Amino acid sequence: MFTASLYVLTIGLLAVSFTKDKKKTVMAFKKAWKSLENILPQFLAIILIIGIMLSILSPQTISKLIGQQSGWIGMIAASVIGSITLIPGFVAFPLAAALLKSGAGFMQIAVFISTLMMVGIVTIPVEMKYFGRKATILRNSLAFVFSFVVAIVIGVVLK
Repeated sequence: MFTASLYVLTIGLLAVSFTKDKKKTVMAFKKAWKSLENILPQFLAIILIIGIMLSILSPQTISKLIGQQSGWIGMIAASVIGSITLIPGFVAFPLAAALLKSGAGFMQIAVFISTLMMVGIVTIPVEMKYFGRKATILRNSLAFVFSFVVAIVIGVVLK
């Protein structure tokens, strides 16, 4: 019901925008389409990779590797994968939901998402170029540690 009301609201506001200034509304649609064209190839590739991974890895395997029973080892594995992987947020959260449905633990997914968003092993060379070696290492180290704090808080709150 909530989703349907959001669609109705969006269509209504679009109609208001169209009646107010047809030219700007059409221009906004063109910009939105260009953005979609730019994001779509990356999005489809990532969705394909996620689909393949979820079809290869059974829920039992996912549960064993990063499930609640995996404990700290699962959290460390998830944090390392999250630190190395470069995935945009709009893909990371659906991936997290799919992993949770397949048996991953909340703390493991929390540390995965946190490191994915905050730690950037792949981007370290660029970051060092602009911010310097010390600032880059400090930021990434603190973000890595903070990811575990977030995971522990999530674990306490959701238990």
